[in-house]
Amino acid sequence: MIRKFPKDTDPADSPRQGRAVRPKLSSTLILLRQSGKGIQFLMGRRSMNHRFMPGKFVFPGGRVDRSDARAPLATDICPGLLQQMQPHMPVRRAIAAASAAIRETYEETGLKLAKPAANIKKTPKSFAAFADNGLGLDIGALSLLARAITPPYHPRRFDTWFFTADATNLIDDPKDMASGELEHLQWVTMDQAQDLDLPMITRAVLEDLMHQDENPGIPYYFSRRGQHIRTFL
Repeated sequence: MIRKFPKDTDPADSPRQGRAVRPKLSSTLILLRQSGKGIQFLMGRRSMNHRFMPGKFVFPGGRVDRSDARAPLATDICPGLLQQMQPHMPVRRAIAAASAAIRETYEETGLKLAKPAANIKKTPKSFAAFADNGLGLDIGALSLLARAITPPYHPRRFDTWFFTADATNLIDDPKDMASGELEHLQWVTMDQAQDLDLPMITRAVLEDLMHQDENPGIPYYFSRRGQHIRTFL
């Protein structure tokens, strides 16, 4: 099933001349927790100094680095998750994308989705906060919610994979500090999120989260000939 949805009218998203920028692989982690107000998820506001979506409230996440393929792992990626991603990228890239979601979440929030891991070998410096404390990434706790590719008319484009994880799997370490890249970090309900300044794709993914059990597959957002398309992987 293919469904078209309205074009983003943000004036900062004006079309560019010439060949479209190739999207870079990125990933996002939606941490979920149960509260007296219902399901909450963690969001923060991007600094106004960012060139990409300044001032917007988003989930933690960012671009996949080459070193993410060598992250210290405490658990294996779920076979079902790998099956969803593998037709679109090699296994190594899928694991890197999952690892990047956890790394970026740590860097931006100070929260670690991790477990104790034995025999951790030499790892990239970007994962020192995990490996130096005998921790490996808990990529087995991740589920896939959606995929979205930034439209060609954006000056910066990303092929983003949206993961979810239960916040009960987080490691509590009060020494961990966020980078400050995301401001005003807060746990919000679906109703509260409607009052925030959200990117169009974030609103769409939140709808997917609300109706996850009803979707026939993993929602996939992309653009074709100037139209925004929603289909399924």
